[in-house]
Amino acid sequence: MPFKEVKDILKPYGHTDVLFYYSAISKHLKNFLKGKEIAAKIWLPSGNIPFFLRRGSSMQPLYIEDFDAVDENFLKIRAETDLEKARGKISKQQEKIWGYFVPRKLIDFFYATNGEHPGNPINRIFIDMDRGAGVSEEEARVVASELVKIIRLDKELRKLVKFRIFIMWTGSSFHIYLLFDKKFPNSFYERYFKYSKEAPEASFIGKWARQLKALRIKVSGGHEKTPGTVTLDPSQTPSGKLARAPFSLHMGSAKEINGIALPLNEKQLSDRSIIKKLKAYTLEKVLKEISQFAKNLQ
Repeated sequence: MPFKEVKDILKPYGHTDVLFYYSAISKHLKNFLKGKEIAAKIWLPSGNIPFFLRRGSSMQPLYIEDFDAVDENFLKIRAETDLEKARGKISKQQEKIWGYFVPRKLIDFFYATNGEHPGNPINRIFIDMDRGAGVSEEEARVVASELVKIIRLDKELRKLVKFRIFIMWTGSSFHIYLLFDKKFPNSFYERYFKYSKEAPEASFIGKWARQLKALRIKVSGGHEKTPGTVTLDPSQTPSGKLARAPFSLHMGSAKEINGIALPLNEKQLSDRSIIKKLKAYTLEKVLKEISQFAKNLQ
């Protein structure tokens, strides 16, 4: 932990403040999120709008290194007063963090997958295993596990690019990444990974979806959630799009945390009991075992 232990990770100094937890996990994300703008999905307990985003395209960009400015004194000030009254007592860097991760709210931790501004080069492909209505978490796990095997055996892909596979449980489903050893223009995504209904097998996504039809689970490519289907959705890959960060809280509502995003390895993904294990994780248990999970980020 970056500072003195507290009894309640979500209420370190009397009020809800996710920043205590996010500052604790931030040091393990410095390589994975290097150069990526941070975003926050802030949940609202009342009103017509359930949540809103704070992100680097509309605010001063926040980076993972900025979390080094979070300390015990800063969090105690957040618990006692508001931002306007705190100015002068905290640094400009702390003011910036406060603007993204406000106290007294539950907040998901996101980041700009390949940078905030459209048209930038990419260094990763992000595939969301989107569960349509009626699809279980276990069915999503089976599809994700088979997809990883298919990717590893894809000779065409291996000839095209050097990459490593990163796997993450989101708190509800799975994300599969291809992490490249260098940057490519956005046209690389458009040519090889963007899914098209008109020509589904023109991309790796469509080809892999067809190969997964051997399963008894319906699989498709695309970016629209379809009932009874696991959709391989790469649409959050281009710059200007967002992805959930490892170790992020996963909210069911403004008052409910229903999961935690955790990095996995292929052995864990193939474990038929892994869903039950992952859903049993508390924030305390995550922080206790975070060094082991962080190995999957390397």
